[in-house]
Amino acid sequence: MSNLVFNTALGRVAALAALPAANDALIAVPLEATGLATDAVIRDYDDLASLLAGTSNEQTSMGRKTLSGVTVTVDDTLDRVALNCSAITWTAATGNPIGAVVICYDPDTTTGTDADLIPLTKHDVTMTPDGNNFQLTVADFYRATSTA
Repeated sequence: MSNLVFNTALGRVAALAALPAANDALIAVPLEATGLATDAVIRDYDDLASLLAGTSNEQTSMGRKTLSGVTVTVDDTLDRVALNCSAITWTAATGNPIGAVVICYDPDTTTGTDADLIPLTKHDVTMTPDGNNFQLTVADFYRATSTA
């Protein structure tokens, strides 16, 4: 589950994860461990471009991954909504160590820039690429609950 939900995404994650547009997607972006901003700082970024313009660096050797198998499940019994996706695999991962993965909403994968990508959740991940495959197993990457 996420360690942080970006302020810009509060209350919108489930709606965006339902992928309401024709060419939209959720994108996993690995961030390098070195220079990674604190949660208190990182949560205030409203788009991926501004996040990467700060102290955090994208780990570009591994590259971004489009999430597949995204599901939004409303659970009336437990009074929550859960978002899930298939495991994310980076094949023959190389480059600098990563300290986090940010899941962003891309409203149109056919056009646009990082300024269009909305950061939704940040996941603390510690991994040093060594040329082997790296699989990030995902179980409810986001969950919102409400109590009456």
